[in-house]
Amino acid sequence: MKNLILIRHSKSSWDTPVQDIDRSISARGIKDAHLIASKSVDIVPKSYIVWSSKAKRTTETAYIFSQYLSIPLETIHFTADLYTFDDKKLHQIIKKCKNEHDSLILFGHNEAITNFVNKFGDLYIDNVPTSGLVALQFDSDDWENLSKGKTITTLFPSQFKND
Repeated sequence: MKNLILIRHSKSSWDTPVQDIDRSISARGIKDAHLIASKSVDIVPKSYIVWSSKAKRTTETAYIFSQYLSIPLETIHFTADLYTFDDKKLHQIIKKCKNEHDSLILFGHNEAITNFVNKFGDLYIDNVPTSGLVALQFDSDDWENLSKGKTITTLFPSQFKND
């Protein structure tokens, strides 16, 4: 069985004119990342590896989650390959995960995440929002051969606005 947790980066800031890859997260993004990270502690598997896009907003989101999930920063694999908005490319990258790892936490970008969870999960999601988390489970022992799985959990900031 393989477990995949996809987390979309937090809301980006448009306050400074920078390249897209260099955009930071906004104050709302920081707040939402802390909120979802705090709610994710109970749903994360006991062992996992963590991959993240090298985009600044994605790395900042991963850093916030690492505080709640006790992820040593040096164990996060940051890669430019995950700076993608294409679900087919995202799928190709996920297929490269070594089978010794049953669980992968991945910080990335939309539209790739929304399209991926709709293709491989069993719950249609109109749009995975910023700071949104979707956990999928696959009845497979091989990342290379992922087929339709089950959407186990969604955690979106809007679900907790009244807390």
